[in-house]
Amino acid sequence: MEIIIFEKKTFEEFSMKLESFIQKVSGLYNGIENKRLRKWLDSEDVCRTLNVSPRTLQTLRDNGTLAFSKLGNKVYYLDEDVQRIIPSVEIRRERIGKKGRNI
Repeated sequence: MEIIIFEKKTFEEFSMKLESFIQKVSGLYNGIENKRLRKWLDSEDVCRTLNVSPRTLQTLRDNGTLAFSKLGNKVYYLDEDVQRIIPSVEIRRERIGKKGRNI
């Protein structure tokens, strides 16, 4: 067993730096913990969820109704964004259905 002796001033400085480090790490962890893990959907999933064609999905992207991210040639959507637009898609479907068309 080895005993290490610190001067009081050195120990207090080390202790303060360690406490500061712990607070920073805790803050980072809490920030990650507080954010929900986001679920990403691809275009096929979104078409199925919204019951729309790929062309309609393209229109939703083009007119800014549905946010998206592109990685390479693949397009992804946040599940929360898709869920948010379901009511507006249903309203549009109802309106267009009255004209005898489908979306």
